[in-house]
Amino acid sequence: MSEILKISRSTVEKYISCKRCCLLEKNYKIKPPSLPFTLNIAVDNLCKNEFDYYRNLQLPHPIFAEYGVDAVPFKHKDLDIWRSNFKGLRYISHQHKYDFGGAIDDVWVNSNGELVVVDVKATSRNTFDWDETFQKYDYPKAYKRQLEMYQWLFEKNGFKVSKEAYLLYFNGKKNEKFFNNSLQFDAHLIKLDCSSAWVEEKIIETVKLLRSDTFPKPSQDCQLCSYLQKRWLLSKKINT
Repeated sequence: MSEILKISRSTVEKYISCKRCCLLEKNYKIKPPSLPFTLNIAVDNLCKNEFDYYRNLQLPHPIFAEYGVDAVPFKHKDLDIWRSNFKGLRYISHQHKYDFGGAIDDVWVNSNGELVVVDVKATSRNTFDWDETFQKYDYPKAYKRQLEMYQWLFEKNGFKVSKEAYLLYFNGKKNEKFFNNSLQFDAHLIKLDCSSAWVEEKIIETVKLLRSDTFPKPSQDCQLCSYLQKRWLLSKKINT
């Protein structure tokens, strides 16, 4: 009988973007090189500290009034666990033998008692246009899927969940006249209408791939697959 397979939200996202890279990373521990986003982590932590202040008071954050959000930060004994990268919010399916989870940034509760999932992002651009960015690039769609996977996790843990979710974007101002050891940001709260209907199917597909003997072909749209192919061809040419 198969053991419970522990997978993360990022594993499923990797499956969606490139099945080959998903398998290499999860089963063979071959990960692409990456750098720690320490400034982004600092923004996340400071944002969480600020929302925790209003959470303890059970008052809405001032940005709620600015964007017409009828909610307060959700207070729960397991919030620190849900936020932990090493634990997170999880759901175990004994039928399909998986343990799926992810670490949330924040969660609010609206006046209907529904949880509102929030993820914090940091960037620095001269102009910030979410609608244009969403249409032009793939990564904002991955952000939306991230929120939907978190919604699904809350639903599976017995919570009422709003279809509305939010990205809280902090855009660093890089054209200020003086630095003064202080980085200034504009905050943008982006509401997304989400649906978690697709999530479980993709989790099961991911689990089946990781348990199978199938080795997917390189994805035509994957930059890492393209890089590895070109490097391999060049290495063969040099060594022959």
